[in-house]
Amino acid sequence: MPEDASDQLNRFIGKFDPAMAQLIRECRAAMRKRFPTASELVYDNYNFFVIGYGPTERPSDCVTSIAANSKGVNLNFLYGSRLPDPHKILQGAGGQNRFVRLEGVATLSKPEVRDLLAVAVAQSEPPFFKSGAGKLIIRSVSEKQRPRR
Repeated sequence: MPEDASDQLNRFIGKFDPAMAQLIRECRAAMRKRFPTASELVYDNYNFFVIGYGPTERPSDCVTSIAANSKGVNLNFLYGSRLPDPHKILQGAGGQNRFVRLEGVATLSKPEVRDLLAVAVAQSEPPFFKSGAGKLIIRSVSEKQRPRR
């Protein structure tokens, strides 16, 4: 029987050391609660394990993601360079992406992070659905990867 998306996701997270895997699971649970109707797009790539959140199955519609490697977990904003950042918490200098390092799941509850998420959602085009269930979609798995531990 083929492996379902939830089993694949658990296997990907299981590649990390237990403390990091726990942080990834906690962050994912918080993001699912924050974005219950979102499509979760999963990428187990060479450099990072990523779960993107957007209103559709299109990667370019994702507004945010959690990205993990052996060194830590970040909250990424795909269009972060367009977000107002009065508290100067966004890191990165690229033309588009910005991120916040997640020391723990509690970082997602900080008012300045919640504000960034709210603005990112408000700018989302198309908008997120108001009701319904989200989908878990495995988009990409790289055979060759950097160590996750």
